[in-house]
Parts: sequence; structure tokens; C-alpha cells
Amino acid sequence: MRVDGLWIGQVAMAALMNVAFAFAVGSALLSAWLVNDAQAKIAPARPAWLRAQRSMQASAIVLVLADLGWLLYQAAEMAGVRLPEAFGVVPTMLSQTHVGFGWSVAFAGALVLLLVSFARQTNVLRNALLWLAVIAIAGGKATLGHAADAGVASAAIGMHTLHVLTTSVWGGLVLAAGFSVLPALGTSIARGVLIRTATQLSNVSLVAVVFVLLSGVFNAARGSGNSFLAIETSTWGHVLMLKLALVALALVLGGLNRFSALPRLRRTASTMDAHTFANLLYLEALAMLGIFAAAAVLSHSVPGFAALG
Repeated sequence: MRVDGLWIGQVAMAALMNVAFAFAVGSALLSAWLVNDAQAKIAPARPAWLRAQRSMQASAIVLVLADLGWLLYQAAEMAGVRLPEAFGVVPTMLSQTHVGFGWSVAFAGALVLLLVSFARQTNVLRNALLWLAVIAIAGGKATLGHAADAGVASAAIGMHTLHVLTTSVWGGLVLAAGFSVLPALGTSIARGVLIRTATQLSNVSLVAVVFVLLSGVFNAARGSGNSFLAIETSTWGHVLMLKLALVALALVLGGLNRFSALPRLRRTASTMDAHTFANLLYLEALAMLGIFAAAAVLSHSVPGFAALG
């Protein structure tokens, strides 16, 4: 692994892709949960629902742009050319490499997600297209990493797709709710909606976390070659440990919310407890940004088992 301008650009674009995709997924879920409470223009939930809609649209736009930026950096890195010269390499990369195939699938999904996010009506077709796009993006992203070394139709790709999906659900809910949506439910008249949304967020996040951890263990074992030495001595392993520390921090903050702040909020419906829940979620969202950044570094680093030779 050579740390230079192209590598830094790739990692930056990959991190932006991770965050934007997760933000879009989380915003889509929050929008679906809030839509029934936001029908009237004066409904207390309407500002939060509008934020969820706009967050999904903005993150879908960022995802498309980040995908294009990553493609250019990847083409330059694969061809060993400067960034301006990478434009001429892109067609060959897209048509002749597994990276090009995976990127095309993910980018097609991102375009569908972008179009769907601006749809005026919510119906079965729109929802079906949205979640098919999400699955396509997750599957495409999975083939851009080290899992593709095992082949497109492999358990490694399947597990990594599951990891990308569930991480985006957990992380996306935390990011979208913590940074955008829940602050719009801070008024006392929206307290009931806040409690319902917080409960849904906590329950879905808990299920997602279980699959994140299971698929994460599989990916870590595969990347390290089942060797603790690979984790201890490689750059990949050191970044993995940093990511695990951030995951642990996010789990602690999420646990405090689920087992302490949320039960109190349900009992009291007080402004103080609402602020406590929102503040813990905000801190968890900050940790989640670090997790997605670390994931981007891992996907562009030599796996631990390979570094050992």
C-alpha cells in the first residue's frame, strides 16, 4: 500500500460514499416512519418528515458525485497515471474489470435512489424501487473491496453485502436521526412522535447491530487469515482495531440510550430526557462518522494476511 495523493483521494471518496449511502438509507427509514404523522401541514411531525426527505435527496446527490469521484481516482490508481489522464482509462476499466462491473451496479443503484428520492408520491412501486436500489448499491459496493477476491458468486461477497446493508441501516439511522431529523422533534407538542420514532430507531438498530457484528466477525477473520499476528503487525490490523474501538464506543452510547435514556423518556416525556436521548444519539453519530472513515481505509489497505506474506 502506497500512501500518496491518489490513495488519499480514493479513501476520501470511499468514506464520503459510505456516509452518503448510510445517510440516505437512514433518512428513507425515518421518512417512512414519520409520513403518517406528517400529513397535515401543521402536524408536529411535518418538519422532521421534511428534513428526512431533504436529507435523503441531498445524500443521494452526494452519493452519485462521490461515486464518480471515486471512479476517477480508482482508474488513475489502476492505470498508474495522473488524475487528469484517468478519463481515458475509465471506459476500459468499466468494461474489462470486476471493479468496473461492481461500480456500475452500485452507480446504477445510486441513480435510481436519486430519482426515487425526488418522487412526489409514496406508493408500493416507489418503495420497491428504493429498496432494490439500496440492495444494488450494497452489492456493488461489496464487490469493490477485498471480498471480490473470492469471486462474485461467493460467500465472502454475500457476507460483505450483508455487512454493508446492515451497517448502513444502523449507521444511517444514527446519522440521519442524530444530525438532522430528531432535532426537529424537540418541541413538547412533538414529544409523542419523538418517543415513537426513538423506539423504532432503537429496535431496528438493535436488530441491525446483531447482523453487523456477525458479518463483521466473518470479514475480520477472512481479512486476517484467522491470525491474530496479522492484526497485531499490519497497518490493516491497526486500522481494524481503531474501527472496533469506535464500534464499541457507538455500542456503549447506543446502549445508554436504549437501556437508560429511552425508558426514562417513555416514563416522563420530559424535555430534559428528550435532550439526553438526542445528545447521546448525536455523540453516537460522531462515532459513526469515524467508523465509516475507518471502513474506507480498510477497503483500500492490504489485508492483514496478505501483508504477512
